[in-house]
Amino acid sequence: MTNETPPDGGLSTDAQRVLERIDEHNVDFLRLQFTDILGTVKNVSIPASQAEKAFTEGIYFDGSSIEGFVRIQESDMRLTPDPTTFAILPWRDRDDGTASGRLICDVMDTSTGEPFAGDPRGVLKDALDRAAEMGYEVNAAPEPEFFLFEHDEEGRATTKTNDAGGYFDLAPKDLASDVRRDIIYGLEEMGFEIEASHHEVAQGQHEINFTYDDALTTADNVATFRSVVRAIAAQHDLHATFMPKPIARVNGSGMHTHLSLFAEGENAFHDGADEFDLSETARQFVAGILDHAPAITAVSNPTVNSYKRLVPGYEAPVYIAWSDRNRSALIRKPAARTPAASRIEARFPDPSCNPYLAFAALITAGLDGIERDLDCPDPVRENIYEFDEAMREEYGIETLPTTLGESISALEADEMIMDALGEHVADTFLEAKRAEVTDYRVSVSEWEKERYLETF
Repeated sequence: MTNETPPDGGLSTDAQRVLERIDEHNVDFLRLQFTDILGTVKNVSIPASQAEKAFTEGIYFDGSSIEGFVRIQESDMRLTPDPTTFAILPWRDRDDGTASGRLICDVMDTSTGEPFAGDPRGVLKDALDRAAEMGYEVNAAPEPEFFLFEHDEEGRATTKTNDAGGYFDLAPKDLASDVRRDIIYGLEEMGFEIEASHHEVAQGQHEINFTYDDALTTADNVATFRSVVRAIAAQHDLHATFMPKPIARVNGSGMHTHLSLFAEGENAFHDGADEFDLSETARQFVAGILDHAPAITAVSNPTVNSYKRLVPGYEAPVYIAWSDRNRSALIRKPAARTPAASRIEARFPDPSCNPYLAFAALITAGLDGIERDLDCPDPVRENIYEFDEAMREEYGIETLPTTLGESISALEADEMIMDALGEHVADTFLEAKRAEVTDYRVSVSEWEKERYLETF
């Protein structure tokens, strides 16, 4: 969450606290972090002595060097650090006693002095502003899964796992427990509160869960999480990947995302008198996500590879429905121990997405359901994977797009989600994704060679 700069241009309380922590931890360099439109983390390093200037004046950089930001004739951009995001990088402690720090930044357009329209963090802020205008605060908690693979002799990533573990297995099958432990220590040093970690279903697949927070902080945490996991895995000579489906015919990696709305300190999703403890607001929010799901998928599942995870039989949801018990539906209502814990779980996003854009799309869709007073369909409590086409038609259950090409067409046709992304982000995102689809279509895979080369 951002901290307003005082009217006199001086340092905010949070910024002053950052300067104190820089001195306390002997920080000599700061990484100013932001993400591009596709979700890749970028950073500019500055000496810690420039921290005060960064807070009061910002740090300028060449936006034309970042894909999808601006053209070369309009390249000057400014990074404005958010002081509430300061953290010490756990893998950068050095023998001389110095350390490196990290600040997440908002990107400003120097020509207008306004937030840059192509900044994904700004897109999420706009969605949260809309929620605030409706009287809601948005909380989110993702469950990003990842694989750990060995390197080859030349140091390149392979798809060879270093363990033979399965769901919730322990050593000796789960040989990566020490890696997860070190990742957790690193995350905790950066301010994460870890709830649980475990081996996932596939060999080499893992999950580390951290507690919910407001949606902006959570999106920041997802970007940080991916960086920490990769860096600490590399210290163990392993490659961590958030690719949705790195190995054929095994479960892929998802990023189930829990969402709830709070109004005046109370959970707006909870209603103890309801069979499922869900309020009418929650049901409308669910209806909104179901209504916009095909378009959201382009953002929450943004790669060609994403759609090799979204197939029946591998615990990934493909059916546009919700349920309180089974995991074959797009949205699930998890059990909640307390009213404050009532939430919904969107099970289709994967960890290759830009978290800022994915959260913005989900939130916008849910709010649209509330504003339009959409009727939520009845939950589907049966295993939809076992339905035939006739039964799915009887229940009125549609499916997600089966390819990236289908999902970007759905996005283009959805004015609400396009507007949520903004013209700059939407146009740049679609251009990049069309190019990805085209490149994939003209490529020839090893599977095709093995299947057809000697047959025809």
